[in-house]
Amino acid sequence: MFVDTAKVKLEAGKGGDGAVSFRHEIYIPKGGPDGGDGGRGGSIIFRADKDTNTLLNFRFTPELKAEDGKNGSGTRSAGRSGKDLIIEVPIGTVVKKDGKVIADLTRDQEEAVIAKGGDGGFGNAHFKSSTRQAPIIAEVGEPGEAFEAEIELKLLADVGLVGLPNAGKSTFLSVVSNAKPEIADYPFTTITPNLGVATIDDKDLLIADIPGLIEGAAEGKGLGHAFLRHVDRTAVLLHLVDVYNADAGEAYATIRHELEKYSDLKDRPEIVALTKCEGLDKEIVDLQKQSILAKNPKARIFAISSSAHIGLEELLRELKNNIKDKKIIIKEETKNSEVPTITLNPELIKDTWKIEKIETEEGIKFVVTGDKIEKFARRTDYNNYASLNRLRDIMKKLGIRAELTSLGAQPESIISIADHEFTLVEDW
Repeated sequence: MFVDTAKVKLEAGKGGDGAVSFRHEIYIPKGGPDGGDGGRGGSIIFRADKDTNTLLNFRFTPELKAEDGKNGSGTRSAGRSGKDLIIEVPIGTVVKKDGKVIADLTRDQEEAVIAKGGDGGFGNAHFKSSTRQAPIIAEVGEPGEAFEAEIELKLLADVGLVGLPNAGKSTFLSVVSNAKPEIADYPFTTITPNLGVATIDDKDLLIADIPGLIEGAAEGKGLGHAFLRHVDRTAVLLHLVDVYNADAGEAYATIRHELEKYSDLKDRPEIVALTKCEGLDKEIVDLQKQSILAKNPKARIFAISSSAHIGLEELLRELKNNIKDKKIIIKEETKNSEVPTITLNPELIKDTWKIEKIETEEGIKFVVTGDKIEKFARRTDYNNYASLNRLRDIMKKLGIRAELTSLGAQPESIISIADHEFTLVEDW
């Protein structure tokens, strides 16, 4: 079963909690804090694999979770980091979050961190200083990233076969390659893409048979978007037109119109092949060629017969001569497309923050947002008074306290940061 789209819930591992511990050994008074840090949570990593051909596995495992990090302990023992969860996906897999591309895997064994594991919390040994000899503060581990990912598979091929239903694409692929697609004398025989390898002059061509398109495919009609995506990355389009069409030019124009409305396919190199030409008079074939040339004077047209093996070698050689290195094409696509990062790099965290004042049934709530303060808030143990006071001190240093005061915050006002709520105190 071929599956080229999937949705999956991802949850990276939570970081381990830091430990509050003090060294207790005979003859060593005041051993000091020795609580170790928590381990990092495991990340979810996708790895492109040339032997994986479908996204079917995601249908059976719609939820993926990486291992949590272990908690720290005494004697400065750090918790073990959670194991990364590595998922093998087909080459050509695109991963989206909230509709935005976050990963595009185009090479064998290429990897991308899709959901980053949470950092482990610091143990109390981390907070010892000349003025704080016995800290009872330890951080909790951060939660890992969690979201629903949209996954698409875009086939990577040298040649993409396009054409109206029953144009002879599957027959062509079965004759020139080792593929065994379903073949029958009715439209829409092919409902899933097929891949085959054809060899000409010691050069292998990877050919993708895309299911037949219809008018309106670019708007999603028929098989529409479900398979137009697979033409997106082919280096050359081979446009097959049934010579028995009443008007080959109109059949050609129908597909061209759909391709021009979808992505940048109108600029992709194209070769046209009139199929099923065995036994036809040359004049009829020439008339159909002229009909296509009337729509596109620059069209390069070949007359072939897959079943009779007529014109195939010349056509494959022309395809070979027109194929650019698809790796270069893909690199250009990747270079020109801005792929946003979804992971949090501590070195890039800014001090910027903002406060929103919200009226609720319980009273006024002040919602504080900002990368740096939210990271501290996620790692605060709200059941530990000293740990909560540390967060308040950080808010003071960042200027958040002064801004809250100017906005009218009172001791009983609710402060919300990173989905954690607490109230102010008189002496904060």
